[in-house]
Amino acid sequence: MRDDFKSGDANFVLLYAYNGTGKTRVSMAFKERGKQELRRSGTEESEARDTLYFNAYTEDLFTWDNDLDGDERRVLRINSASSFFDGFRQLALDDKIREYLYRYASFDFKIDYDNWEITFSNEVAGRLNENIKISRGEERIFVWCVFMAILQLVFDGAESYKWVKYIYIDDPVSSLDDNNAVIVASDLAKLLKPNVRKEDENGDIKKIGVAISSHHPLFFNVIYNEIHGERTKSYFLHRQRDGSDYAVRASDDTPFFHHVAMLSEIKRAADEGRLYTYHFNMLRSIMEKTAIFFGHKEFSYCFKGMPDEVLYARAFNLLSHGKYSMYEPVQMQEETSNLFRAVLNEFLDRYSFHVPDIFA
Repeated sequence: MRDDFKSGDANFVLLYAYNGTGKTRVSMAFKERGKQELRRSGTEESEARDTLYFNAYTEDLFTWDNDLDGDERRVLRINSASSFFDGFRQLALDDKIREYLYRYASFDFKIDYDNWEITFSNEVAGRLNENIKISRGEERIFVWCVFMAILQLVFDGAESYKWVKYIYIDDPVSSLDDNNAVIVASDLAKLLKPNVRKEDENGDIKKIGVAISSHHPLFFNVIYNEIHGERTKSYFLHRQRDGSDYAVRASDDTPFFHHVAMLSEIKRAADEGRLYTYHFNMLRSIMEKTAIFFGHKEFSYCFKGMPDEVLYARAFNLLSHGKYSMYEPVQMQEETSNLFRAVLNEFLDRYSFHVPDIFA
């Protein structure tokens, strides 16, 4: 990924991977590689940094103090030791944060820059509620808006963020519904596109490489389509068949569609006799998306015309309602496997999906 940026082949690198594959570890490895390169060039340890990142570690820079004794003043504390907040105190970000926050949420906030803490409030039926505890989803939205405000400082050339050469964003929409995922992707693309390559105050071209990784198919595809043509490279990160190694596949021709990868995994499992109960949930999810695409509310639409459509529909309704875990797999019995294969083959024949062998 760094080679793509350094060679000038890409302003953007997009990485798609399932949850639990290791996207966050990749983002930290990317950051660490930059530190290593700077140390080797003689840069002091305290200055050895070139990547501003957003990932699970970024969210951990904010921690709650819920005032367990008084149960009155709940604050979100900021870890001011992080370079992430270099420009916080000098460049009060409240208004920049609100520009984004009011697009996604209905609460307000106040930052105490002396004590590095944030309080939240909202208004319900004309009454102001202060020191409220916001939900986990609202907290993530708030942290994301803080990051967007800092990105704006980076692109505006703020002295505190002159060190940023790369931006790495990992899964900013893990707790958002699809509507907000689209808005976040669109807002992010509008901020990034005109700023990753532009003239600085001296007339020199300044380039910032942006890497974005996600497991969210809608977010990934919106980002891809919004920035396509802006020197973009995209990849699919997955585990090899034996589970011991990772592989990265280029997917530059078209955005990578989550359901196609899922179908490829299901088809391979069926062919190799490795069907597990959770595969019912996976296939049902694909059928639901297919039915919606054709304007139908129920996934049972996909069974219409199959030899045993009533049996298949009942079986999937029953077998896809269990809480089957991919981490504690239970293998299907032979009779259930045969039914599953029959449905899968009928489904693939009817809808003619192109199922590449991406997991080879």
